Amino acid sequence: MTRLILASQSPRRKELLEQAHIPFQTISSNVEEWTDPALSPGELVVSLAEQKAEAVFRDHPEHVVLGSDTVVAIDGDVLGKPVDADDARSMLKRLSGTSHSVYTGVAVLADGKRKTFYEKADVYFYPLSDEEIDTYINSGEPFDKAGSYGIQGLGAVLVERISGDYFAIVGLPLAGTVRVLKEFGVNWQA
Repeated sequence: MTRLILASQSPRRKELLEQAHIPFQTISSNVEEWTDPALSPGELVVSLAEQKAEAVFRDHPEHVVLGSDTVVAIDGDVLGKPVDADDARSMLKRLSGTSHSVYTGVAVLADGKRKTFYEKADVYFYPLSDEEIDTYINSGEPFDKAGSYGIQGLGAVLVERISGDYFAIVGLPLAGTVRVLKEFGVNWQA
């Protein structure tokens, strides 16, 4: 059996691979992410996913390595993880009552083979009061998530509707990833 390494410590990505019954181990990439402001959000997440996968693959070239990254984009601006509560508040106010796009990039590497792709999903937020935003920030949930919210947790109450792959919003477009992994000899199990 081919051994898969997830180049991430993201609990959400781990949970999704476990949900798909894919055997894997995790090794954090610890890469200093490099970004080019000229890249589109889709190109950016693919580049970041590749950087993570490549950093782990260098030390484990006998394995299949999966890297992934997620960003939120609104009005041409990319929102990453908030640096503090004020940053989270600013992001959530900006997302309130409007739509934004979530991009998740995937890179899979193995000896002599590389496959990348990204998924985009649109998310529509309800208008949020200052009290709702503060309550959500006080939950602690926004701080390790792109755009300052997690749709799979308490942040679900902020979302009016989505268009696209829910799992891409969570952090790994699962069905597409499973199909790419199959090309590398990594299959889901019953």
